[in-house]
Amino acid sequence: MGSTMNKLLLHPAAKPIVFLACLAPFAWLVVGAFTDGLGPNPAEYLIRSAGDWTLRFLCIVLAVTPLRVMFKLSGLARHRRMLGLFAYFYVVIHLLSYSWFDMGFDLPEIAKDIAKRPFILVGFSAFVLLTPLAATSFNRAIKALGARRWQRLHKLVYVIAGLGLLHFFWLRAGKNNFAEVFVYAGIVAVLLAWRVWHFVRQKKAAARPVAVSRAQPSR
Repeated sequence: MGSTMNKLLLHPAAKPIVFLACLAPFAWLVVGAFTDGLGPNPAEYLIRSAGDWTLRFLCIVLAVTPLRVMFKLSGLARHRRMLGLFAYFYVVIHLLSYSWFDMGFDLPEIAKDIAKRPFILVGFSAFVLLTPLAATSFNRAIKALGARRWQRLHKLVYVIAGLGLLHFFWLRAGKNNFAEVFVYAGIVAVLLAWRVWHFVRQKKAAARPVAVSRAQPSR
């Protein structure tokens, strides 16, 4: 099963298919906007949907390594960069939609709103932290930073996911609707717990003494 899935993930057609699948939510929103299919408040629907897809893509990115290790799907690593860039794409759509529809691109008012409302400040902080991750998702950036520093920088994705969850929690607190928040929080908690468990397991394996076999002396 794992080998078959790996072949599919490594197939030349896999990347275009994953790209189109990642773009599908945006295409659906665009079609909805032009066909009056976004409900009575299209602006709010667009802002919320782009934010939801940002959080979903962050969860997908965080799930890549656990799935790759547990099911031996090395081909998944080939798609992680694209998935991360789509998380950034949707957060940019989320921010632009808020800036346009809610604030009319009035930069001083946007700055005041960010400073005044904690849930927007938290969401904007997540966007700021995600920006260098998107900017360094290319081979030249990895070479320039060095693999170790690049890996340290990209571990910020867990902080970003936490800020995204807090932003989502405060957003839903006004309507006292936390069902989806708990689902996303549970997913992130499980993925983080797996990372900690895997890290501890690797440390223990590295610290384990290696048995050296000695040849028996000839008689």
